[in-house]
Amino acid sequence: MTAIRRIPLLLACLGLLAAGLVACGSSDEATGGATDPDTETNAGVAEAGAFPVTIEHKWGSTTIDSPPERVVVAGLREQDALIALGVVPVATTEWFGEHPGGIFPWAEDELGDAPLPEVLDFTDGLQFEKIAAARPDLIIAIYSGLSKEDYEKLSAIAPTIAQPPGQIDWGASWQEEILTVGEAVGKPVEAQRLLDKAEGEIAAVAREHPEFKGKTALVGTFYEGLYAYGPDDARSKLMVDLGFTYPPSMKDFAGDEFGATVPDEEVSKLDVDALVWFASPKLADQISRQPVYSGLDVHKQGRDIFIDEKGAFYESTSFISVLSMPTLLKGLVPLLANAVDGDPQTPTDGSSQAG
Repeated sequence: MTAIRRIPLLLACLGLLAAGLVACGSSDEATGGATDPDTETNAGVAEAGAFPVTIEHKWGSTTIDSPPERVVVAGLREQDALIALGVVPVATTEWFGEHPGGIFPWAEDELGDAPLPEVLDFTDGLQFEKIAAARPDLIIAIYSGLSKEDYEKLSAIAPTIAQPPGQIDWGASWQEEILTVGEAVGKPVEAQRLLDKAEGEIAAVAREHPEFKGKTALVGTFYEGLYAYGPDDARSKLMVDLGFTYPPSMKDFAGDEFGATVPDEEVSKLDVDALVWFASPKLADQISRQPVYSGLDVHKQGRDIFIDEKGAFYESTSFISVLSMPTLLKGLVPLLANAVDGDPQTPTDGSSQAG
């Protein structure tokens, strides 16, 4: 199932002990047995002075006293941060992609010969019994929408790090993920190095494309109409990092959600300088034929980009991480440059980037 087809699931489900680790919440002993209780993550050596560490999150704080060895990813994106830091989770939670172990192509080299994690299905929400059976000593759910009830259930299994405080659910950035995961596994210096490297790549793109600066941009898909991601979504944040501006007229339309369907009477607000759509060819045609949208300059002047829902490039546009960034930038930047160059004949069809 693709990321776009998962939108109904996310909208429906967003309300969703090992020694040496202590968390705010229940400290009940974990139940269930792992399929291989001797399997541990390749945690490597923690940096000097990294423990103990206390991490604040939406539902309190979690104190970690020593390097975790069995990490379960209950969020939807954190495996990349873990693997980049040399820690292979024992389980990941899949929302799209259907890759073995929940490991996307751009992370395979970093995974190396390590055992693939177990994949947990997110179709009906968190699989608490399977999470418990993995016998984690740490559960990470940064890119998530954990409810307090779900957090308490997870904390009864193992210490849990929930989504960042003071933000919308599913609003964590890739930057927050790598830094928070770095703290949790005792590698904050290495996490900062990885963040600086990826941010340097983004900054280089912004310098090479000064034409992006100040241009308005949106990212959207087709779900019950024309659906746009809000300013706090990771996809929108990336566009801003590249130099674009989130259109002020759309700033409050999504409320406290990561996105929303644009009402028919407000479709004209989509007339921006660059508009990225995640859509199969069939859905792209539906978008292009929408009565109001078809008459907007963003469409008539070839400033809209249609990215087909398949392949590593498409996957990287929703699974934004420190590891997916090179794949994402390589595919997206040329399309953005063509969108804002003033020439409607330059190609903005993302199907050529599907591989």
